[in-house]
Amino acid sequence: MITSLHQQACSAGDDTYLDPETGFQVFTEVGLRKRGSCCGCGCRHCPYAHNKIPLSRRVRMARRPTLLTSTPLPTEPSDILFWSGGKDSFLTYLTLATTETPTVLLTTYDSQTGIIANQDHHIDQVIQQASHLGLSLIGVPLQPHVEFNDLVYPALELVPQISSLVFGDLHLEHIRSWREQNFAPLQYPLQFPLWHAEYDELLTRLEISGVPCVISAVTEPAEPYLTVGTLFSRASMAALPPHIDRFGENGEFHTLAKVWEAPSLRGGE
Repeated sequence: MITSLHQQACSAGDDTYLDPETGFQVFTEVGLRKRGSCCGCGCRHCPYAHNKIPLSRRVRMARRPTLLTSTPLPTEPSDILFWSGGKDSFLTYLTLATTETPTVLLTTYDSQTGIIANQDHHIDQVIQQASHLGLSLIGVPLQPHVEFNDLVYPALELVPQISSLVFGDLHLEHIRSWREQNFAPLQYPLQFPLWHAEYDELLTRLEISGVPCVISAVTEPAEPYLTVGTLFSRASMAALPPHIDRFGENGEFHTLAKVWEAPSLRGGE
């Protein structure tokens, strides 16, 4: 509803519209552009990526996609890696890091709690990951009544030049199909570097990286066998019963990659 109200108001050239839940007048992008710069107040439709809000306060105040690390966005064509902070995202980054194309991380999080959906870790931990790797991180604060694409599409517009959109999917056909259909209107190339990779090979890559990955969330099928904080390792995954995917691809569990515990991966070093 908010999206359609805002679009209607912008089409009419209105500076504001009435929020049906609060009864307050909300500035449209049209109205905010007349100001000429960000006011630093965390406006819902800020067209300036909240660039006047200090980094330390952006997670709490942001209502639009914004840069959450001090590393500036690359000006040359860049790969945009959709990042959850887990092992699959990290393994995908390792693949991209072997190329000369810069990588920009993009993550979505709950605007009220700061929690990454399904992963159950906080956006602050993702910021810590990106900062350690020396990468730009675009945060997309998801909000009630605002469509996913109405926030993610503008997030991509923050990047000066995009080489491709990159995803860490392993083998779930329906998720890959959704991504391909959802992002088709943007006409960017899509990459799936881990698609159908062998699990043993991926485990070896993790071991070589020296980055520990721990269980951050567990759902019912895996609850008797895993607990939050368990180290994701070859041994712990081998101990799982056959009906639980060793990489949690069916949503059995999720992970957090503690990249800050691997000094060799520190950005700029």
